[in-house]
Amino acid sequence: MLNDNAGRSRGVPTTWHHGVMTSSALGLFGDPSSTAAHYAAKLAVETDASDVWAARQAGEVFHLVDVRGQAAWNQGHASGALHIPRQELASRVAELGEGIPVVVYCWSPGCNGGAKAALELARLGVPVKEMIGGFEYWAREGYPVEDARGAVVRPIDPLTNVVD
Repeated sequence: MLNDNAGRSRGVPTTWHHGVMTSSALGLFGDPSSTAAHYAAKLAVETDASDVWAARQAGEVFHLVDVRGQAAWNQGHASGALHIPRQELASRVAELGEGIPVVVYCWSPGCNGGAKAALELARLGVPVKEMIGGFEYWAREGYPVEDARGAVVRPIDPLTNVVD
């Protein structure tokens, strides 16, 4: 049984194997080495807005590519991003330069356009990561945004980043 912080039983059966909880109301837990391998693989293909911003601030060389359509780009995009709609990636991949890593993004966590773009670029031999959270979290975290008219000042969402 699992206990709450006061030691009271919550009535959930728990199985332990060699000191590791393997099942609970949370479902099975993987062994630590498989879990480490899973997260290492995940981090090799994903990044987030704060890491992209930190890499930019550190002067790292990579392309940030917005793969949404023209109307979405005009409405707002990460400042300094390149605009290559997903449907045009294969025909425009040469614009990215050989060997330069690419970070792609789409609208939000609910949009898989970034994942589709990353898959296509990887199949074309381009080193690529998807920026999870997409443009939504880039903007909500307070990083620089532009629209068709220029710079846009957006407030930081206190649920996504520290507000001064």
